Amino acid sequence: MNTAPRHVIFGTGAIGLATLDALRRRGETARLINRSGTARVPDDVEVIGGDARDPAFSTDVTRGAGVVYQTLNPAYSEWTAQFPPLQAGVLAAAETAGARLVSMENVYMYGRPAGRPLTEDRAYDAHTTKGQLRGRMAGDLLAAHDAGRVEVAIGRASDYFGPRGGAQSNLGDRLFPAALAGKTATVLGNPDQPHTYTYIPDIGEGLAVLGEHPDAPGHVWHLPNDPDTRTTRKLVDTVYRHAGHPAGKLRAMSPLLLRALGLLNPTLRELVEMQYQFDEPFIVDSSTITDKLGIRATPLDQALADTLQSYHHG
Repeated sequence: MNTAPRHVIFGTGAIGLATLDALRRRGETARLINRSGTARVPDDVEVIGGDARDPAFSTDVTRGAGVVYQTLNPAYSEWTAQFPPLQAGVLAAAETAGARLVSMENVYMYGRPAGRPLTEDRAYDAHTTKGQLRGRMAGDLLAAHDAGRVEVAIGRASDYFGPRGGAQSNLGDRLFPAALAGKTATVLGNPDQPHTYTYIPDIGEGLAVLGEHPDAPGHVWHLPNDPDTRTTRKLVDTVYRHAGHPAGKLRAMSPLLLRALGLLNPTLRELVEMQYQFDEPFIVDSSTITDKLGIRATPLDQALADTLQSYHHG
């Protein structure tokens, strides 16, 4: 295997590709790693297929790298079995290469907001299986950093939306095509609670900064969110307005319906335990990354308009 370029990204989903976009804006090249060895990327971007759980493979494809980005995200139903060995493989690779590891996470480990915005110093108090797993995995990464084995910077996002968000996003395939057609959109959870959503290009930009900023390692950073937190319903209305339609037609999928559909769909079944995030205001504070590293979120109106445009040209 040829020596890797400075940047190696594990994962070619929405987050991995947004990270690639951010690096290319800087004039950087990157090698992408996924299972298939194919991805929708420019012809000059190298994509290598293999199993990141295999430390020998992961180490081989990152040899010579300076920054390794972990954006892999197995199917919800496979998290417990697949996620820890995936992270372990990427961690081993970064350690062997002497590279900085930038790891993409969510905010499940904190548990219920309990009336307070989520900040980076929040204790891990997850009551869900996925949240507890996330907490253990984050602990493993920070322990490796504290032991001096590898430089680690962790970026965390709330529920994401944006170009390439697809069916994985609550503000994704169930919303934007419906808005363009003037039809009824579907969302999960209570649409009338304020809820932080993180814009995918801002996630990519944030991870790229964590890969280059001297103050990033050894810390957890909430990736940039517009501090103007709105309800899901207001965001949906904004999308419909941008699409040239009156206030959004919205159908909320109740926990009961989600549970029933989960009998047939394992991914939906895994979403049931996460519905607590929509039971009360769910606000993720990202002021630290703005104050200390200078990254600001794209304003929500602009982000929603740009996402709608990406679906329009889809």
